[in-house]
Amino acid sequence: MTIPTEINQQATDLRHLLNKYNNLYYVTDNPEVTDSEYDRLFIQLQKLEADYPELLTVDSPTQRVGGKALDKFSQITHSLPMLSLDNVFDGEELHAFDQRVRDWLNTTNIQTYAAEPKLDGLAISIRYEHGILVQAATRGDGTIGEDVTENVRTIQSVPLKLSGDNVPEVVEIRGEIVMPKAGFETLNKQQIADNKKPFVNPRNAAAGSLRQLDSKITARRPLAMYCYGVGEIQGMDLPKTHYETMQQLAQWGCQISTELLQVEGVDGCLAYINKLGEQRDSLSYDIDGVVLKIDDITLQQRLGFVSRAPRWAIAYKFPAQQEMTIVDDIEIQVGRTGALTPVARLQPVFVGGVTVSNATLHNQDEIDRKDVRVGDTVIVRRAGDVIPEVVQVVLAKRPDNTVKFTIPTQCPICQSDVERLEGEAVARCSGGLFCPAQRKEAIKHFASRKAMDVDGLGDKLVEILVDEGLINDAADLFKLTIEQLSSLDRMGEKSATNLIASLETAKQTKFARFLYSLGIREVGEATARSLASHFLTLEALEMADEPALIEIEDVGPIVAHHVVTFFQQTHNREVIKRLLDAGINWPAEQKRISDSELSGKTIVLTGTLEQLSRSEAKEKLLALGAKVAGSVSKNTDYVVAGRDAGSKLNKAESLNITVVDETTLINWLN
Repeated sequence: MTIPTEINQQATDLRHLLNKYNNLYYVTDNPEVTDSEYDRLFIQLQKLEADYPELLTVDSPTQRVGGKALDKFSQITHSLPMLSLDNVFDGEELHAFDQRVRDWLNTTNIQTYAAEPKLDGLAISIRYEHGILVQAATRGDGTIGEDVTENVRTIQSVPLKLSGDNVPEVVEIRGEIVMPKAGFETLNKQQIADNKKPFVNPRNAAAGSLRQLDSKITARRPLAMYCYGVGEIQGMDLPKTHYETMQQLAQWGCQISTELLQVEGVDGCLAYINKLGEQRDSLSYDIDGVVLKIDDITLQQRLGFVSRAPRWAIAYKFPAQQEMTIVDDIEIQVGRTGALTPVARLQPVFVGGVTVSNATLHNQDEIDRKDVRVGDTVIVRRAGDVIPEVVQVVLAKRPDNTVKFTIPTQCPICQSDVERLEGEAVARCSGGLFCPAQRKEAIKHFASRKAMDVDGLGDKLVEILVDEGLINDAADLFKLTIEQLSSLDRMGEKSATNLIASLETAKQTKFARFLYSLGIREVGEATARSLASHFLTLEALEMADEPALIEIEDVGPIVAHHVVTFFQQTHNREVIKRLLDAGINWPAEQKRISDSELSGKTIVLTGTLEQLSRSEAKEKLLALGAKVAGSVSKNTDYVVAGRDAGSKLNKAESLNITVVDETTLINWLN
């Protein structure tokens, strides 16, 4: 269909007018026409494009409504990486950054910085070719991002076509997608009215809106983009400073921060930071700091980059926002390693963009230092804008009936003794074999290769078995049946049969391995071997007191205390008894030969042995009183080199350490 010239011109004029009015309304906040007039022109253009589809262009204002929903986002490799920024948190660190910059530039001159707000949103890179928006991608990992072109096209403050005559052939404009505070409040009111979950904060709302697979949903969300830089550019040279570059982007119709300023030196930066900090709550969008960039582009190029961050820019992070609330309770959480952590249950308060109802109190020392009590009014902040913490107690508001809080002496989960050694901040439950809070980690350790070596019992399967209620402790493993296992997802009868066979095989073990599998604090493989060879029987070890344990060469007071405390717990002894009743056994332990020629010698095994495995050789050497090390040092006495020995052999030769072959090793062992 041939389009009449006057119709073509009318559509061109309408597109120009609507893009102009759109920019004035969303970018410069200076509308020239009423909403009704804008709507009238918009409908007029829509009708023309419906009557003459050939008129439709990708930069038409009518194309912001969203298109067909996607199954998933494709990936885009950035032509130039989208770098992250290093952070500073106070004036001293900012002075140090400025000094490093001047040292790198070999100058004492005061530097000019471009200062702008650090918006709390989602980074984006938008590619324009001959002025037309052709592609938009999230930052991703800095090298590869997600293709969100269709969603970005719906954002009113993003020009579909750059304005002016001096538009480059290619330009990638980088910026931040945000949801202004007013739009966020309106959106959440609508979410609640629609019986949907409200968004936690504007950043989450912006990120979730931009990553909708249906761009029609994005089109209904009040998003905005503020530009902060340029990636790839072809066909023209940018201005010589960052500030002037941003003004060029504004001339092309892009939205930039009205708070962008040029400042001189660190003093100018700090004055800007202080002023923006005072204005933070009154800004139309959320910020979490200030970005400072060396303004001169030539100097930026000289400074270059380190790792994944530019040397010429820094982010000054504002202190976490703080609020007051009341401590309703203090509860104890028991972690997977037995650590007891006190947690303050708070009357919900909105801090730093999220509702906070819990805050960690870390440990008893921290509670004592801050003297936090149930009923106290406290100041809460999100440390690093992530983890809620109690900053201090408002003593003037303390009720008369408060009492000091002390971490209990018995585990609130399993009632085992809680131990806290002198000099340690963390209190821990000693019921490692039994405590439900620790059961998953305890069972994983019990079944691990260097412990009971249960083939086929991986971490995920342990978690499934616990979650399904099939096992509560390590002893329950030996009650499992093929029928129970084969009923689990992705666990066929053959796998179940193999696991039962592995459990049966694991019953034949060694005393040292069994001790190590119990997960006693500070008792590693070497200490377990020392305990086994010294006490010879489990009964003797269970009855040993701390002085008897300290007699062993590599057992100190702390390890001795852990061992005694572990065996004092009734729950632990009950699980051990059930393990032995299930059939776990080991050959009688033999006293190490203390008068052998290898006693006290440090030996390193390297390469492949032909007549026995490395683990067998290690066990036999340990039985002769030798120490088997994993690396060669000046303290090594012998290196046993098997086939294809590598770097350890080379190091031994360089240190003039005696190297022997497997034949010599066999003679030693015999």
